[in-house]
Amino acid sequence: MSSPNAEHPFRISVPDAQLDLLRRKLELTTLSDELDDAGRDYGVPLSDIKRLLSRWKDGYDWRTHEAALNAQLPQFTRKIEVEGHGVLDIHYVHKRSEVDKAIPLLFVHGWPGSFIEVGKILPKLVDGSGDHPSFHVVALSLPGFGFSSAPTKMGFGVPQYSEVAHKLMLALGYEEYVTQGGDWGFYITQTIAIKYGGTHSKAWHTNFPRTFDTLTDVEKTGLERSKWFHDLGRGYSTQQRTQPQTLGYALADSPVGLLAWIYEKLVNWTDSYPWEDDEVLTWISIFWFSKAGPAASLRIYYERRAVGWTYEAPKIPTGFSYFPQELIRVPAKWLKAGNLVFEAEHTAGGHFAAHEQPELLVGDLRKMFGKEGPASGVVPGKGRYA
Repeated sequence: MSSPNAEHPFRISVPDAQLDLLRRKLELTTLSDELDDAGRDYGVPLSDIKRLLSRWKDGYDWRTHEAALNAQLPQFTRKIEVEGHGVLDIHYVHKRSEVDKAIPLLFVHGWPGSFIEVGKILPKLVDGSGDHPSFHVVALSLPGFGFSSAPTKMGFGVPQYSEVAHKLMLALGYEEYVTQGGDWGFYITQTIAIKYGGTHSKAWHTNFPRTFDTLTDVEKTGLERSKWFHDLGRGYSTQQRTQPQTLGYALADSPVGLLAWIYEKLVNWTDSYPWEDDEVLTWISIFWFSKAGPAASLRIYYERRAVGWTYEAPKIPTGFSYFPQELIRVPAKWLKAGNLVFEAEHTAGGHFAAHEQPELLVGDLRKMFGKEGPASGVVPGKGRYA
C-alpha cells in the first residue's frame, strides 16, 4: 500500500464527454460585433476570434496535442498538505538530468500560463554537456491551474503557493535547490527565497524583476512599455483582484470568452511572437480542461491584493534577466540589491520568456550557475558538467 503522499505517474486524458461538450458550446457561440477599423484598439479583433473559433471547432485535434504533451513532459501527481487548507493534489512535471549531480531547479509559471511554459526549456536544461551545467527540473501546476486541485478556503495566497512548491521539492528529495520564475512565479519564488533561503532555497532567478506595484507620473516618463501597461493593459488585473468570481462565470461557461480573455494577453504581452493557431488553442484548452476549471486561476489576484506585497530582497544569490517587451520595465538601477549577482539584458522577448526565447533564458541560467558564474556551487555537491 502506497503512502498518502506517494508520487503517482500522470497522463493527460480528457474524457470524451468534455470534448463533446466543448464542441457543442463552440457550435452555439454568439459573437460580438465590432467597430469599423478598430484593429486591436478595443480588444481582440473579431477576425482573429472567428478564425480561432473555426479552427477549434472543425480542425483542431485535442487528442493529437494531448498525446504530444504526454510524450514530451513526464508528469506526476502528489498530495501536499498546506497549513490551514488541508491536502491538495498537485500535478507537476519532473525530469532528472542524466548528470546525477545536476542542480535541482524549481520552475514556477504565472497567469495566464501553466506547466506548458516549461516545455521548450526542459530538454535544454536537463541536457548534459561538458560546456555547461545541467539541471534536474521540477515544474508544478500551481493550485487551481492545470491539473492540480484548487484550494476551497479563502486566504490561499502567495505564501501558500510557496509552501506547496517548497514541500514538493522536499518530497522529491531536493533538500537544496534553486528557483526560476516569471509573473506569479516571481512572487512565489521570491517568497520561497525569503522563507526558505539559505537552508533550502540556495539562489533564485527571475525574468520579471519587480520593485513595487505602481509608478508615479514622473517615474512613468520615458518608460513607455510600463506606461502602456499601466494605462491600457492593466484592466484584467483590476477585475481579477477585486471581483474574480463574477468574471469566473463567463470564463467557466464560454470557451470563446476564455479564448478572447487569454489570447489578448498572449499577443499583447509578447514581442511579436508568431503564435500558431494550434499553439494558442492548446494553451487555452489546458485552462478549459483544467481540474478546477478556469475560474480557479483568477483568485490568486484577489488574495495578493487582500494581503498586499512589499518588495524585499532575499539574502541569497539573485539573478535578473531583462526582456524588452516585459510588462513592467524599470531602470535596472532601481532593482539593485546587495545579493544581485547576475544580470542579462536582451534585445528580444516579452512576458513569456521561457516560451518566446528559450535559448536566451536557458543561456542565462547556464551562465549564472556555470563554473565561472557568480552562483557556481550554491548547491553543495551539485552543478557537475557531463
